[in-house]
Amino acid sequence: MLKTIHFLSIQIVLLAVVTSVHTYLGLHVIRRGIVFSDLALDQLAALGVIVGVGIGVQGGTAGSYLLSFVAVLIGAVLLAYVKPSSSRIPHEAVIGIIYCLALVACIMVADKIPGGNAYVSQTLSGTMLWVSWPLVWITVGVYVILSLFHYVYRHRYMAITDGDTTVPNENRWDLLFFITLGIITVLIVPIAGVLLAYGFLMIPAAIASLFTKDWGKALKLGWGVGFTGSLLGLLLSYFLNFPYGPTLVLTLGFLFLTALGIRAFLFSNPVPERSAR
Repeated sequence: MLKTIHFLSIQIVLLAVVTSVHTYLGLHVIRRGIVFSDLALDQLAALGVIVGVGIGVQGGTAGSYLLSFVAVLIGAVLLAYVKPSSSRIPHEAVIGIIYCLALVACIMVADKIPGGNAYVSQTLSGTMLWVSWPLVWITVGVYVILSLFHYVYRHRYMAITDGDTTVPNENRWDLLFFITLGIITVLIVPIAGVLLAYGFLMIPAAIASLFTKDWGKALKLGWGVGFTGSLLGLLLSYFLNFPYGPTLVLTLGFLFLTALGIRAFLFSNPVPERSAR
């Protein structure tokens, strides 16, 4: 019984923190129309881990996290500054290419490592079942610092996301945005895996975006739904012996499909609210 309480307590604290920060960043990603940017950074973080394994750096060590950060830092620079001026090539196409290259690189590097397929699978599914309190508190501490940064500069980032073209040095602010997104990616991908990390960022924010454009309301709704769905997935996984990461992704996905049905039933017109700054 004590082991169950200990395990669930660790997971609940981690899920509460992760879903809150990811929901806010996810709202920016969705409203900017760069929905694959996090997936590209997630895959780059995974590439850093696999490259580390290939050169003898064990996953979960400081060296492994450093390699992941270097990979996502390169990705952040590309996402912030490689923006085709031609309307024939949208920014999302560049993001998709970066993701594709990172995924292919992961497969090619893993092919040269004994048991490489297992490492690729692990980067997709994560190791959340073996999360410890020290790792949770480190994650919480970093997330709090990043949250303070985004709170202080929230008006500037909201203005950029809402299409205000008068914000000075927009590319530099974009770079800082993608770096913060990359930092949480480095922390969460080894734990949750690429797919669940992407689900944390996108699904709660997408659900909130269905019902409101107000930043405050969207953040509260997204966090509430995201945490509830993650908690439900955690309990289903633990008590029914389902695989952890896929169960959480499917649970969040089910809530998203439910939200689509509710939205279709309740509203026949686009959401009327104006975006708050």
